[in-house]
Formats: sequence, structure tokens, C-alpha cells
Amino acid sequence: MQCLQIYGEMWRKAVCSIPPYRPFSSSSATDIPTLYSFLQPSIFALKPNEQSKQPQDSTNSQTKTLTEEQKTTLQTTLEKSLLTHNTDEAWKSFKALTICCTFPNKPLTNSLITHLSSLQDTQNLKRAFASVIFVIEKDPKLLSFETVTTLLSSMNFANTAAPAFALIKCMFKNRYFVPFGLWGNMLVDVSRKSGSLVAFLRVFEECCRIAIDEKLNYMKPDLAACNAALECCCCELESVWDAEKVVATMSVLGVRPDESSFGFLSYLFALKGLEKKIDELEKLMVEFGFSNKRVFFNSLIGGYVKSGKMDSVSTTVLRSLREGNGKEWIFSDETHCEVVKGYLQNGAMKSLASLIIEAQKLESPMLEVDKSFGYGIISACINLGLADKAHSILDEMNAQSGSVGLGVYVPILKAYSKEHRTAEATQLVMDIGNSGLQLDAGMYDMLIEASMTSQDFQSAFTLFRDMRDVRILDLKGSYLTIMTGLMENQRPELMAAFLDEVVEDPRIEVKTHDWNSIIHAFCKAGRLEDARRTFRRMTFLQFEPNDQTYLSLINGYVTAEKYFSVLMLWNEIKRKISGGKEKGINFDHNLVDAFLYALVKGGFFDAVMQVVEKSQEMKIFVDKWRYKQAFMEKHKKLKVSKLRRRSFRKMEALIAFKNWAGLNA
Repeated sequence: MQCLQIYGEMWRKAVCSIPPYRPFSSSSATDIPTLYSFLQPSIFALKPNEQSKQPQDSTNSQTKTLTEEQKTTLQTTLEKSLLTHNTDEAWKSFKALTICCTFPNKPLTNSLITHLSSLQDTQNLKRAFASVIFVIEKDPKLLSFETVTTLLSSMNFANTAAPAFALIKCMFKNRYFVPFGLWGNMLVDVSRKSGSLVAFLRVFEECCRIAIDEKLNYMKPDLAACNAALECCCCELESVWDAEKVVATMSVLGVRPDESSFGFLSYLFALKGLEKKIDELEKLMVEFGFSNKRVFFNSLIGGYVKSGKMDSVSTTVLRSLREGNGKEWIFSDETHCEVVKGYLQNGAMKSLASLIIEAQKLESPMLEVDKSFGYGIISACINLGLADKAHSILDEMNAQSGSVGLGVYVPILKAYSKEHRTAEATQLVMDIGNSGLQLDAGMYDMLIEASMTSQDFQSAFTLFRDMRDVRILDLKGSYLTIMTGLMENQRPELMAAFLDEVVEDPRIEVKTHDWNSIIHAFCKAGRLEDARRTFRRMTFLQFEPNDQTYLSLINGYVTAEKYFSVLMLWNEIKRKISGGKEKGINFDHNLVDAFLYALVKGGFFDAVMQVVEKSQEMKIFVDKWRYKQAFMEKHKKLKVSKLRRRSFRKMEALIAFKNWAGLNA
């Protein structure tokens, strides 16, 4: 108890006096039209055929009673309707009972309201709301706390603030006190969704009065609710009187504040220029044992920005960095945005640039780039759609001969990458290098990928050269990005030039498949001379061609009907695989098939039979039908007698092929 008294005295230091409670009205003027709109049309309105009958028995409607048999029948119908989810029939039975001032039993009443609340449509939510209000006013003992909680949860989900507050006020008015912990947070949520916490503040005040006057501890708001009330007073109402009243109430209730509590108050005191109160608040934080002042400083800055006291903003930023030894990430994204807006709205870009320079002097070299003040400010500019302003701040920092840290550049580079402004990003990278700073491999990879996506190949090459010049070890990712991008865009000439430039760099593992990609692309484009030139360059640099290399060349030659070139390739491969030394070549079915088809088309039957002999030796299956067809398409009119006169050897090769392929029959 003594500790609680000490705590109360400490917390009351932040207030001047305890103001009296404001009267609590059953409904505010702003709530009435909203609630009226929510309930229209009336869910208790009679149907047209019922209205025509109403005048005849209106005198008896108020005194009409039900027999026990009728009550039982209606309750049974209600119960069955709920079990079968016949909502309209259940509601009809409930109305029939309540019109005669009779209620179903407690379990059935709560089941109906819970069912209506769970359907998540406006009409049934109206029914649930009206039913709960009616039961609270007529016989609240029938209602369980869980049912009220379910209804409020549905109202929160449906974002219907007015009926939610009307329900709470009805509960208070009829002294039906549901523990605050069951509904308080939901009321805060629905208030935030409606855009204002003012309505919650009035409910909070009344709830506190009930907890104190009625000595009902379970009605005491928790810390989250108290902070929501403080937030309303400090950020919405901007009222010191209301804020101090909440603080006094927290003290009386024994609710211990946290960093957020002090944050809201520091914002308000900074906004109002109450420097003495800020000093008292800071001392009080120490007494409560709060050593982390991140929320406190962010809130102070927010208050100073809104009041236009930019000198105080600068002082607070630098002071917070000094107290954190430049090692802590102090400022939130929201604070960075507020600072940017404040300085730019006051036309103080030069002052903002100076502040970043001074902040960099206080920040530890070990601080991560994306946690520096400069990074946060430039990122805020980008997030606010003020990329040009970010660049202007950078230019101003350079004009002031300030030490521009890497953290100031990175957000702009990321923005350029996202917007595919790759040429500007590349120029900025060059400027960064000239200033003595160095980007990491990840940043280069991101920019190169953006350049390739934008088909800005020149920027990608420039960035990759810069990576090599600054001696970044991991080049593989960017190398693959460039090669893949050039292949997808069918630019084999650029692939060849790029590969030729980097082939001797030990950090890059150039392999045969890289050359194959270029040869394949050239062949596909019909640029066979370029493909041959790349092939010669590849072998000159002692990269061994493999089966994929030859397949690409064969297919290219066949497309261009250059069958003699295929014969030259076969002679080369024949030398390599002689004696069983294949030297990386997988002489498989695909390669055999490609050679046979091309050589048959070209009429080089001697070479055809050499391939056949090699395939038989290596036990590779060959489908003869494909080559029969190729022969018939190209050499159907070729006669053995003609070849006998020209070349006896060619004649023998043709006869051997026809015998092998089964064409003599």
C-alpha cells in the first residue's frame, strides 16, 4: 500500500490538480443521427398486412398475454429454428414472445442473440443490438457477459461505432456492469476505425467513475485503455487539462504508466511549448525506471514539428544521438516523415541538410547504414513521393562540403532501381565511388538486375566494371544476371563481347556452357559466321567444346543448308573420339541423330556410314525411318549408275547406306 501511495505521488507530479469529472450523457449529439441511420428501417416495424389489422386491436396489444401452452410452443419453435438456422422464423418467434412482455429462458435468449451476432450482416446485427438493449432494460439477468462480448466483437468487425457506444451507455444507465476487460479493447478498436477516440474518452471517464465510486475493481480500465484515453487528449483534443485529468485518474486507480504514456504527454507538452513540464516528465521517467527514451524523443520531435519549432527539432535529434552514443536506432519511420514535412513546409532544406551532416558526426561508424538518420530522412522523402527533394538535399549537403555518408545515397539508389531510372542510378554510383565510398555486392546486384530488366545494357556493363574495379569478390550473381538477360533479349554479340572482357578474371568461373549459350544464340539467329568465330575463340582459349556445342552448330548449319560445314564438324569429332578419347564429348543418340540427318541431307554417304559404324560400335540405337525420309526428300532421283561413272567410292557408300536403311527393297 505504501508503494502504491509513493507511485501515486510520483505520477501526480505531472499534473497541476485533479479536475472534476465531466457529466456523462447517455448519447452525444453526433451519435444520435448515426445510430438512427443504423437502425432504419425499424426492425420492430410491423409488416403491411399486420399494420392494417393494428387499429382494431390496438387497445388490447399492451395487455395481451400468452398461455403457458402458447409460450411453450413459441419457445420450442424458436429453439428448433435456431438448430436449423432458420433465422427469420426464430426472430418471428422471439418477437411474438417479447411483444407480450415474455422472454424465452436465459440459454435460449443468449443463443438467439449470439446466433444473430454471428451472421455478419447488417439486418441481423440490428436485430441482435435491439434485442440486447431490450433485454438490458427489461430483464438484464437474462443476459450473459459472453453474449454482450460476442455482439460487440461483431460490431467491431462491421465497423459500427455508434451502436457499440450506445450499447455501453445503455449498460451503464441500467447498472449492468460487464467487466471492462471483456469489452474495453474492442471499443478502442472500433473507435480507431471510426477515426476518433473522443467517444471512447467519455466512456473511459464514466467507467473510471464507476470503478472508483462503486468500488468495482473489475470495471477498472487497463493500461492500454488509459493510453488510448491519453492519446485522445494529447493528439486529438490537444488538451493539457484533459490529459492531466486522465493522469490523475490513472494514479487513483493504480495503473502504472509505460513508455507510450510518457510519449503522449511529451508530444502534448512539446506542442504547447511547456518546457518545464517536459523536464519534469523526463525526471519522472527516470524515477519509474525507464531508461529507453526512444518513444519519448520521437514524440517530442512530433510535437515540435507540428508547432513549427524546427530549432527544437534539431536540438532534440542531436541530443538523442548523443545520449545513445550514436549506436542506437532511435527514430521511427513516422518521425523521419514528420521531420521532412516540417523542414520542407518551412522552406528550410539547407537546415535539414546541415542537420543530417551533424547527425552523421555523432553516429557510430559501426551503425548499420539503414539505421542512420540520413538514411531515414532520404527514405522518408522517397516514401512521400519527393525523390527530387531527396536529390536536392544531397546536392545541398555536397554544397556545404559535408561528409555525405553512404546511408544518404542508398535510399535514392533503391528508388531509382524500383523506378528503373538506371542511367541516373549508374551515374550516382560513379559519384559515390569518386567520394571514396563503396557499395556492397548486394546493392550492385540489385542495380544490375534493374538495368537488365529495363534493357539498359550499357548501365549494367558499367556497373559490373565498377564492381571489378573496386575489387568486390562475389561477382557470380551479377555475371549470371547479365548473361541470362542478354540471352533472353537475344543479344549474342553483347554476350560474346562481355564474355571476352571478363574471361580472364579469376573471380568469375567461365565454363564451356557460357560459350555454348553464345553459339546457340548466334545459330538461332542465323548468324553462323559469328557462331564460328565464337567457336574458334572458345577453342583458342582452351575451352573444350562438348556435345551441346556441336548440336547447336549442326542445327544452325542444317537450317542454312550448309551441309559441308557439318561434314567438317564430323571430321573434327571423329578425330577426337578415335581411340575412345572423347574429351568431354558425350557422343550419344542426340548427336548421332543430328549428324546422320544432316549428312544424309548433304549426300555425304561415306561420312554417314562412318557415323553408323561408330554408333554400332558404341551400341547407340538409331531409328532408320527418319533417314529414309530425309533421303527420299533430297535424293529420290539419285541413281547408282550416275555415281559409278563419277566416283566408285561414292557409289559404294550410297549402296552401303541404301542397304543399311533398307531402301534397295
